[in-house]
Amino acid sequence: MRHSIEMAVEDAIRAAKQLSLPSSLEFIEKASLWISECFKQEGKLLIAGNGGSLCDAMHFAEEFTGYFRDKRKALPAITLSDPGHLTCVANDKGFEDVFSRGVEALGRPEDLLILLTTSGNSQNLINAAFAAKEKKMRTIAFLGKTGGRLREMCDLEWVVSGFNYSDRIQEAHMAAIHIIIEMVEKQLFSKEPQISSCSSCH
Repeated sequence: MRHSIEMAVEDAIRAAKQLSLPSSLEFIEKASLWISECFKQEGKLLIAGNGGSLCDAMHFAEEFTGYFRDKRKALPAITLSDPGHLTCVANDKGFEDVFSRGVEALGRPEDLLILLTTSGNSQNLINAAFAAKEKKMRTIAFLGKTGGRLREMCDLEWVVSGFNYSDRIQEAHMAAIHIIIEMVEKQLFSKEPQISSCSSCH
């Protein structure tokens, strides 16, 4: 068992090391700036995912509506997770439309849609990305494996590759999410001068 544990730990470390790749750092910086800009423009975040990624989406949202590291005003973030909505749409129309219907109802051009998925192949997330485009919303995707069919459909994307299972991918996603939230707090509430934009963010 000890050998299996050591292998699992090494795998988790390997996933975490993806955060230091130049492409990962660029994604984290851009995502932080886009989210900060969204809040400054009085927009909100809509966040979606399936299964464990939905749990991560809820964690993402509550760190903004609640608190992360510092006491500050609440920031608007909504997880598309209401059970009444999900079961209503799934029952009447189909599970593939549960998120796109939420985007249609709540999304505005100044808002951001964030999608979390380890496969990139969930039709309900693909449909949500299309719905956001129709609403003229920016889209950010946290992806895994090859990025799946969702890859290159969103405005800003990050793919955690090299892992066959969702757990390691989700661990990397969550680490990036925490860093992004920290950077957003610094952008919006720190008294120190902050970067207002980066050359490749638009």
